[in-house]
Amino acid sequence: MRQARRLLLAAAAASLLAGCGFQLRQAPAFGFSRIVLAMPATALATELRRQLEGTGRIEVLADAAQAKPGDVVLESSGEQRERTVVSVTATGEVREFQLRIRFAFRLRTADGRELLPRTEITRQIDQSYSEAAALSKEAEALMLFQSLQSDIVQQVIRRLATVKP
Repeated sequence: MRQARRLLLAAAAASLLAGCGFQLRQAPAFGFSRIVLAMPATALATELRRQLEGTGRIEVLADAAQAKPGDVVLESSGEQRERTVVSVTATGEVREFQLRIRFAFRLRTADGRELLPRTEITRQIDQSYSEAAALSKEAEALMLFQSLQSDIVQQVIRRLATVKP
């Protein structure tokens, strides 16, 4: 009797999950099949290229001369990384930094029609600092910059998925 009750509860829970519309996140569907990345070779550009190629739905080109009608061109002058002092102690030692990445881009077709006007994405985070742990704080800053960069790449991909040329 108890086992039948457990089986009935398990079946009810499974049917509720199936009926709620739960679905794993999938790669976005783009309105184009080829994109040219007209930007400097930076870490952000490399990650963006890998993420776009990883969807399996889009071909990424590096040279704008290879673009054909129907292709889109993502233009950017690259990202800007900034590290600003936010606070200092009474003795003048740095207590906190603000790490910031700015990425500006625009999207156009191969024939010059603008699909996304110049857009800037800015991500920032505060980082505590201690002179006694300077080496580990540098490593932490690199990891924080990597996290900010990944977030920007995901935002760019989501914006590209909304474009229908």
